[in-house]
Amino acid sequence: MAEGGWEGEILDRFVVLEGLDGAGTTTQLRLLKDAFERRGERCLATQEPTGGPIGRLIRSVLAGDREMAPCTLALLFAADRSEHLYAPGGIVAALQAGSYVASDRYLFSSLVYQSLGCPADYVAALNARFPLPRRLIFIDTPPEQCQQRIAARRGRELFEEQPLQHGLRQRYLAVLRRFAGYGVTVLSVDGSGSREEVGARVRQHFRHLR
Repeated sequence: MAEGGWEGEILDRFVVLEGLDGAGTTTQLRLLKDAFERRGERCLATQEPTGGPIGRLIRSVLAGDREMAPCTLALLFAADRSEHLYAPGGIVAALQAGSYVASDRYLFSSLVYQSLGCPADYVAALNARFPLPRRLIFIDTPPEQCQQRIAARRGRELFEEQPLQHGLRQRYLAVLRRFAGYGVTVLSVDGSGSREEVGARVRQHFRHLR
């Protein structure tokens, strides 16, 4: 990784939604895609981990169905991200075809979560050459509200336990500050309230969306 910076290029029309588990990023992804399509814009809505074979393996670890060393998991996330970007029909292909791409999570999640059990420099180096989104939107939902949403779901995944949430939020805020200096438009959106209210806050950062 280049000293003091990130090596990846900025991809226009690429938007990433990030937030704590239970923050509502998946819901806001759907609403954002709908808003683009109402304006006649194509938008690929995607997520990490992906639904591909590497992503499914990652999900089995997160669900507690198998154990894996933290740095192995970080390697898998990077491999899944490479496929997400460069495989046929992936992010880069969609952008080249003129579509917007909105992703629920991207490399910023790795920097926050995988560095809990793996050296932060190692995780950063794995991701240093991946391109960056033009916009990074952090859905800043209070950890207590995130926990209420998680409790309403069946079961918990790795990293979802309540004691972690406040610390993870601070890690996210540090990542946001870091990438604001690399040409990424970093936006923090209040995630409290109804999904429609939060969706309106997200859309106000896109001049042509209502």
